[in-house]
Amino acid sequence: MAPGGMDVSFVTALAVLAAAVSLTSPTLFPEAFNCCTKISEEIPKGILRRVERFEVQKHDGLCHLHAVILHIEGRKFCVSPRIKRLKKWMKKNKHKIPRKRHHGRKQRRTKTLKKRRE
Repeated sequence: MAPGGMDVSFVTALAVLAAAVSLTSPTLFPEAFNCCTKISEEIPKGILRRVERFEVQKHDGLCHLHAVILHIEGRKFCVSPRIKRLKKWMKKNKHKIPRKRHHGRKQRRTKTLKKRRE
């Protein structure tokens, strides 16, 4: 084997590994890729009427910016949580916050067996 041949295979293996990590990272760490990086300081008047649901992004953990994520027609809009109109709207529309799913085990139901009459 040529002295440079090992370097090429190492670089190729490294490239394949990097590609695999970049493809699987969003599935392993989905929250890290859904963070708002920029926020709008104003909201157009009619936008709040079209919001399907919203989430509050905290600035601790994976995301480093405090924001409100508005979901409208399959798109996400990141806005400042300090907007007065938004704060008032959020109090009225608490029902549009998605529920947290509990990942605990469900309790198993036991079947009650009917006794046969003989």
